[in-house]
Amino acid sequence: MATRRQLVAAGVAANDTPPPRPWLAIQGPGDASTLWYAVLRKRVRGVVIGTLSIRHCAHHASLLETGWEEVPVSDIGAALRGSKDQAM
Repeated sequence: MATRRQLVAAGVAANDTPPPRPWLAIQGPGDASTLWYAVLRKRVRGVVIGTLSIRHCAHHASLLETGWEEVPVSDIGAALRGSKDQAM
């Protein structure tokens, strides 16, 4: 998982086009803060999918109960520090 800003800075994506695979965009407000939002991921049929959820609400709890895991803030963009080809 990485922010668009991190992908652009690493030369993986452009600011005005969707990121290339294996990266997929997560829909959310441009000013989403990890103070209010949690980044979550889940492996489904061999593919890691992600979403944003407002912390401490019923939807967030439901996602955690169904196998989603919260991505630590320190892990966001970590794949870019290793290899540009890794999505996770």
